[in-house]
Amino acid sequence: MKIAFTTNNSVHINAHFGSAQQIDVYEVTAEGSRFVEGFSFEGNLNQDGNEDKLEPKIKALKDCTIVYVVAIGGGAAARLIGKNITPIKAPSETAEIQDVLTRFVHTLNHNPPPWLRKALLKSQLSSQSESPFDNPFDNQLTNKFEDASETLVEEVIV
Repeated sequence: MKIAFTTNNSVHINAHFGSAQQIDVYEVTAEGSRFVEGFSFEGNLNQDGNEDKLEPKIKALKDCTIVYVVAIGGGAAARLIGKNITPIKAPSETAEIQDVLTRFVHTLNHNPPPWLRKALLKSQLSSQSESPFDNPFDNQLTNKFEDASETLVEEVIV
């Protein structure tokens, strides 16, 4: 699954979605994460209610399942959710991308909360053409959900 982060420095999740000049995208699996690509945005990115600046960002995130933000407007959040991209508010502006990725991988391997299980299933189904009922990965995920005790606690914006 691909996860995006709004950032000003590729280290912290420290940008508002609408005014973000940069969005970094990572591929995340149960084995770990890797940087995939970064998107840069220019022009009038002020937090001014002008939603025209959102379209290029939403298009750039088309393959992502989740985007971490410091903040996001209601209209932008609704548009992302409409594209099956879940916006998540970062714990703080000092939250580091690598720390969140490490916790996320840990959660994937242990006890994902219901919203993450749903996102995993959507991501898995969209990346495969085979029947989800024939996939052994589903059984592995179910077992991991039942066996673990620690979860990723984030504020999902809906």
